[in-house]
Amino acid sequence: MGLTRQYLRYGPAALFGLVASARGNAAFVELRGERGRCVAVPACEHVFVWDTRKGEKVLILKGLKQEVSCLCPSPDGLHLAVGYEDGSIRVFSLLSGEANITFNGHKAAVTALQYDHLGGRLVSGSKDTDVIVWDVINESGLYRLRGHKDAVTQVLFLKEKNLLVTSGKDTLVKWWDLDTQHCFKTLVGHRTEVWGMALISEEKRLITGSADSELRVWDITYIQEVKDPDEPESKKSKGSSPGAKENAEEDETVELDECPEERLVKCSKVGSIMREGRDRVVTLATDRTGKILACHGTDAVLEVFSVLSEEEVQKKLEKKMKKAKKKAKQSSEEEPERSVELSLQEEIQRVANIRASSKIKSFDLILSPKGELKIVLLLQNNIIELYNLNLSAQVPQAVRASRITIGGHRSDVRTLAFSSDNIAILSAAAESVKIWNRSTLQCIRTMDCEYALCSLFVPGDRQVIIGTKTGKLQLYDLASGSLMETVNAHDGAVWSIALSPDQRGFVTGGADKCVKFWEFELVKDESSVQKRLSMKHVRILQLDEDVLCVRYSPNQKLLAVSLLDCTVKIFYIDTLKFFLSLYGHKLPVLCMDISYDGTLIATGSADRNVKIWGLDFGDCHRSLFAHDDSVMYLQFVAKSHLFFTAGKDSKIKQWDADKFEHIQTLEGHHQEVWCLALSPNGDYVVSASHDKSLRLWERTREPLVLEEEREMQREAEYEESVAKEEQPVVAGETQGETGLAGKKTIETIKAAERIMEAIELYREEMAKLKEHKAICKAAGKEVPFPVNPILRAYGNITPSAYVLEVFKKVKSSELEESLLVLPFSYVPDLLRLFNEYIHLGSEIELLCRALLFLLKIHFGQITSNHMLVTVIENLKKTTISRVSEARDVLGFNMAGLQYLKREIEAKDEVTFFADATDRFEEKKRKRKKKEKMVLAVL
Repeated sequence: MGLTRQYLRYGPAALFGLVASARGNAAFVELRGERGRCVAVPACEHVFVWDTRKGEKVLILKGLKQEVSCLCPSPDGLHLAVGYEDGSIRVFSLLSGEANITFNGHKAAVTALQYDHLGGRLVSGSKDTDVIVWDVINESGLYRLRGHKDAVTQVLFLKEKNLLVTSGKDTLVKWWDLDTQHCFKTLVGHRTEVWGMALISEEKRLITGSADSELRVWDITYIQEVKDPDEPESKKSKGSSPGAKENAEEDETVELDECPEERLVKCSKVGSIMREGRDRVVTLATDRTGKILACHGTDAVLEVFSVLSEEEVQKKLEKKMKKAKKKAKQSSEEEPERSVELSLQEEIQRVANIRASSKIKSFDLILSPKGELKIVLLLQNNIIELYNLNLSAQVPQAVRASRITIGGHRSDVRTLAFSSDNIAILSAAAESVKIWNRSTLQCIRTMDCEYALCSLFVPGDRQVIIGTKTGKLQLYDLASGSLMETVNAHDGAVWSIALSPDQRGFVTGGADKCVKFWEFELVKDESSVQKRLSMKHVRILQLDEDVLCVRYSPNQKLLAVSLLDCTVKIFYIDTLKFFLSLYGHKLPVLCMDISYDGTLIATGSADRNVKIWGLDFGDCHRSLFAHDDSVMYLQFVAKSHLFFTAGKDSKIKQWDADKFEHIQTLEGHHQEVWCLALSPNGDYVVSASHDKSLRLWERTREPLVLEEEREMQREAEYEESVAKEEQPVVAGETQGETGLAGKKTIETIKAAERIMEAIELYREEMAKLKEHKAICKAAGKEVPFPVNPILRAYGNITPSAYVLEVFKKVKSSELEESLLVLPFSYVPDLLRLFNEYIHLGSEIELLCRALLFLLKIHFGQITSNHMLVTVIENLKKTTISRVSEARDVLGFNMAGLQYLKREIEAKDEVTFFADATDRFEEKKRKRKKKEKMVLAVL
C-alpha cells in the first residue's frame, strides 16, 4: 500500500536558556586536575558543567528522557553519579563525558547518592523508601535495604566501620551494618521529617536537620573501642541552654535497638545548635575535611559553621582551665575544683551568614589548602553564584566571586516570537526580554521589561513590541537594546497581540474588555533629527467580556476574538460588525489560529480540547481531545493545514486539520509548556516551559508514517507496563529488610530472551551434530557438516562458545534479574555449559557469580533432580580448584606490586601513589605563619 500522505518528522535540535534546574543539587567537580573551579548542575535531563571563572559551559553530560534529581562526584574526581526521576542511576566519566555504567533498581526518583571513601561502592536512596548499595567496579547491585516508611533524604557511609546511616521523611535515622545487611539501630528523637544529616569530628558526631530551627547533635561511640564499660565517657560536651532542654528529653528519645546490637555503636544526644532560619532545613552538608558545616532553609540565607578539631578543642580547654585557676586564685574563697568543659556552641562556631540574591535550592563547598572556603549556590531563579570566604580573617566576610546568569531568564518565559528571516528568536519573561540567535543559540540582547505576556517583531525585525501584565505596550530598538516608547494601551493585562497581514499595524486584546487597533507611524524625535518608529491608536472595539486572544484572517477581512465566556466571536474588520459566534467549549479559549488560506480556525481551550471550525459558516468540523491539561498555545504551520498545540501536560503535539489526526508528540519538557512559536518557513518550532528551559525543534527530512508511529507508541506502552509488573519472587526469600538490588526492566527481559535463544541454538546444533555423526557412520565416510550462519558470523565458533559470548554481553548490572526471569528448563543446560567453561578456565568470576545465583534461586529443583547430581559434583571440584588458582594469581600480583612500590619509594625517596601537595601546602602555610609571628615580635 502506497503512502497516502507524507509528513516530515520534527526532532529535538537544542536546549537553551537554562543555567541550572532547581530539582537536583549542585556539586564541585574536578576537571583537568583543578578543584573548586568547575561545578556540575542538573539541567532538565542533562548535566551541565560550568567553568565558574569564565562563566562558560565546558561539558554537557547528555541524559535520555528523565529529569536529573541527584548528583554525586566520585572521591577520585574522575566520575559523576547522576540519579534520575525514574529511579535509574548513570555513572559518567568526566574525561570522556560518556555514561559508562547504568543501574536500575529504584521505582521512583533518586533522592540521595553517596560514594564510600574509596569510590568502590555507591549507595542510593529514593522516594520509593528503599536504599540500594551498588558495586561500581563490578557494575552490579549488591543488595537492597528496606526499613524506611517514607522517602529517604540522606545516606552516609562511615569510613572506619562498614556501617551506613540513612535518614528519611518518616522522622527516623537508621543505622545499617553492611556486613550482615540489617538495621541494628533506629534513632527516633525527631518529631518531624529528617531533611539533612552530616558527620563531623572524624565521624564521632552526627548532626541532623529537621523541620524546626534546631540542628540536633549526637555523639557516636564505637563500643569495641571502649575497654571498660563502667568507665565514664571522656570529653563529652555539655549542651547550652537549648541543649540542656533537649537532654532532659533524652530518656524520651528511645533508641529502637536490642541489647546484643548495642555492641556496635552507641549514639546519644548531646544538645542542639540553633539556626537563624525558622523553617525546615533543605540542605545540610560538610566539606570533604569535615571542618566546615553549612545549611540553609527555604529562604536565601546560607549559614556557615566551623567545627573545631581535637587539637583546637584541647587548646581551648587548656585556656579555659588557666582562666578558671586564675579566677579561683583571685577569689579568696576556696572552691572545690570543677571540671572545665566546652559548650557545644564553642565547639561548633558560627562563621558567617551568606545572603544570596534569591532562594537557595542547593549548595556545595570546598576548602582549599590555603584556608579559603569556596561555596557554590544553586538558586531557584536559574542562577549559579560562587562565593569566597576567607576563614583566617578576624571577621570572615563572604565575597561573591562570580555569577552565571547570561544563559537564561530569572522567571518563566510567557511569550515567544520568531523574526521574519527565521534567524532571531524573542523570549520574554517577568523581568527581561532576550533576543537569541537561532543557529548559535547565543543570547545577543537582554533588555529589562515589565511582566511580558505577548510579543511580536515589528516588520523589518529592527524593533519588537511587548504587551505587559500592567496593560502597557513597550517598544524596544534591537540595535541599541533600549526602550523607545511605552504606551498605556489597556486598563488590564494585554493578553494577546497580532500583526496585521498588510504589516502596517497590529491589534491588541486585553482584560479591560477592549480590542484596540494600532498603526505604525514615524514621528520626530526631540533628541535627534531622524524620525523614529511609534504606534498610533486608531480604533477600538468594546466587548462584554475579557479578551483572551485575537487573530487576523490572512485576507485581513475578519478578526477572531476569544472571550472569557468560552466563545470565539468573529467580526468584520472594516465595519467591526459581528459575523459569527463559535461556541462549544466548556472553558475559555486560551489560544487559536487561522490557517494560511483563511478556511479554517482552530481553537484550544482550558477544557483540554481543540476544535476545528470552518470560517465560512462557523460550523465545527471536529473536536479533538488534545492534552491531559489546558491547551496553552496553538499555531498553524505556514502554507499548510498542520498545526501545533502546547499543553500544561508538558507535551507539544502536531495535528492534521484536514484528516483530524494526531501526527506526532514532541516530548522533552518536564513541566507545563507556556508558549511556542513557529518560524515563518515552518522548519523550526521553539517552546518555553515552567522548567525554565527553551527548546528548539527542527523539521527533518525523515518521512513519518502514522502506522509506524502508532506501533512505536504501543511498544513503548508495553515496555512501560512490563517495568510496572510485579517483580519475580525468589524461592525461600521473605520480604524482609534486604532484597535484590536490581529490578525487572525491558532490558533484563531481552537479555534473558537472548540467553534462551542461544541455548535453543546450542540444543539444535548438538542434535544436528549427533545426526551428522550417525550419517557419517552409516555412509562410512566424512560428510561436510553445514555451519549455522549465526556461528559463522561469530567466526565459526562452537555452539557452546556462542552461548558464552551471549552471556558475556549481558550487562553486569542486569545479570541477576535476567537469570531470575529465565525458566528452569534452560538451567540444566546452562549448568553443564558452566562446568565446561570453568574447566577451561574462562571468565571464572562472571560464571561463579551466575552459578551461585542460579543455585540460590533454584536450590530446591536442582537438589531434587537426580540428573544434575553428577553435574553439581563436577562443578564443585572444578569451581573450587579454579577459584583458588585465580586467588593465587591475584595474591602473587598484589605482592609483586607492593614490592615494586617499596623499591621505587626507597630509590627515589618519595611518597609513591600519594598526593603530597596537600602536606606541602600545609608546611608552607605553617612556615609563613611562623615568619609573621617572628616579624611581629621584632
